[in-house]
Amino acid sequence: MASFKVGDNAVYPGHGVGEVTAIETKEIFGKKQIFYTIRVAETGMKIMVPQQNAAAVGLRPIISREEADKVLEILKETEVKIDNQTWNRRYREYTEKLKTGSVYEIAEVLRDLFVLKVDKELSFGERKMLDSARTLLLKELALATGTEALRAQADVAAIFGLAAEGPQ
Repeated sequence: MASFKVGDNAVYPGHGVGEVTAIETKEIFGKKQIFYTIRVAETGMKIMVPQQNAAAVGLRPIISREEADKVLEILKETEVKIDNQTWNRRYREYTEKLKTGSVYEIAEVLRDLFVLKVDKELSFGERKMLDSARTLLLKELALATGTEALRAQADVAAIFGLAAEGPQ
């Protein structure tokens, strides 16, 4: 089980990267519990996670550089077989993958939707999911590898819509 300190970055499944802004003890129903207070970077949302439930809800530290490299390899794969099932069945399958909080599952969803987008028009739900997967991964990958490293890889930069040059 990962333990966090104030100032640490953590990933909360479905919401993305946040910063641990406080560790507080609160009394709930006469029982004292320790909570991590996390501010989600993308939305500013504040989430309180009981320390004892952190692993159960999927709260985890930012991935390592090595894990980030594996994620980038998943994103670079273009020879993937996309199921020809109906868009709503594919949507349900992708939703389940996003909920896991696994950076590898999210990378697969992003890659698959990006590849699918080249061949045909995505449904509204699939476009939203593509944006969601992109947002969830970008911040974490940027922290793990550095934004410049992402920009330097044209195929990955295209997926995230990053300019090859210049500040962002």
